[in-house]
Amino acid sequence: MTLDFADRVERVEPSATLAISNLASELEAEGKDVVDLSVGEPDFPTPDNVVEAGKAAMDAGHTGYTSSNGIRELRAAIAEKLRGNGLDADADEIIVTPGGKQALYEVINTLIDGGDEVVLLDPAWVSYEAMVKLAGGSLSRVDLSPYEFQLEPALDDLAEAVSDDTELLVVNSPSNPTGAVYSDTALEGVRDLAVEHDITVISDEIYERIVYGVEQTSLGSLEGMGDRTITINGFSKAFSMTGWRLGYFHAPEALVSQAGKLHSHSVSCAVNFVQHAGVEALSSATDNAVEEMRVAFAERRDMLVELLADHGVDVPVGDGAFYMMLPVDDDDQAWCEGAIEDAQVATVPGSAFNAPGYARISYAASEERLREAVDRLAENGYL
Repeated sequence: MTLDFADRVERVEPSATLAISNLASELEAEGKDVVDLSVGEPDFPTPDNVVEAGKAAMDAGHTGYTSSNGIRELRAAIAEKLRGNGLDADADEIIVTPGGKQALYEVINTLIDGGDEVVLLDPAWVSYEAMVKLAGGSLSRVDLSPYEFQLEPALDDLAEAVSDDTELLVVNSPSNPTGAVYSDTALEGVRDLAVEHDITVISDEIYERIVYGVEQTSLGSLEGMGDRTITINGFSKAFSMTGWRLGYFHAPEALVSQAGKLHSHSVSCAVNFVQHAGVEALSSATDNAVEEMRVAFAERRDMLVELLADHGVDVPVGDGAFYMMLPVDDDDQAWCEGAIEDAQVATVPGSAFNAPGYARISYAASEERLREAVDRLAENGYL
């Protein structure tokens, strides 16, 4: 039997990180000690009160389906949280999803038809491109690498990239993979271009609570952006809930109505008891745990910058998330494969994010393991 695959699937390349992931698994299976700096996952446990809330919800029988868009209590809590960010949010403008990635997938597939133009800011998280291609959209890209990954000095480049034909612009601040937090001036520049060309903007704010010495502004709070911004967020990063798979998006009710069709025919709803745990995560009871994690990440970032500087390596320092872009060889894929084979240190090739010549390091690892990683890379000639 010959299988005939859909064109939309064949448009998407396998993830460039798979080679590194496979090598890491093989080495670990051989008993090798791999320092994994490739994982975009906090190394802290989910806060105890959130875990207990999930257990209590199961004990209370919250194990069946919920309303497709999410339980009212969680959507109300999310709306209140968004209003604190300056958005004019209502529970009926929110869909709760199994992870932030599902939220992005639903929004992009609701908005994008074949040939519609989507603008990405590079380096960009790997799945944006794949989702646009699956929807049949076309990509236009703005390279922020000449500006140490900041958007403000690249606004003229962005102005050249967008037009009246642009359907969607994706903004991710704080950024994966760079850690950049875009300035208010940069976001106002996005607003001006979006209004001028009537562009819808996705604001991916999954790392909003992981910032260092700066304030993160929610794009939808800017004048003129309330009815043209879809805000994506979730619980994975701020609350160390990656495996719980809980995210959401906020959008105008008309988009929520259309995206709800895709949501109901695919995932039905997010997990019931996980949604109840999400209500607890948004309560003030988690603030200390979130702050403890944020402070630890800041200390690790600063330590890593110093360790690399000791070896003559300067890196652009981001003000958010827990990633760093390390300048490496032009063939970053080969560099990353060599680093894991020779030094047993796993990183992600920058080309996966359309940033060749870099490797993404996650400092969501202990200080001890970060020091070990730098030592191994230096000893094996990778720094």
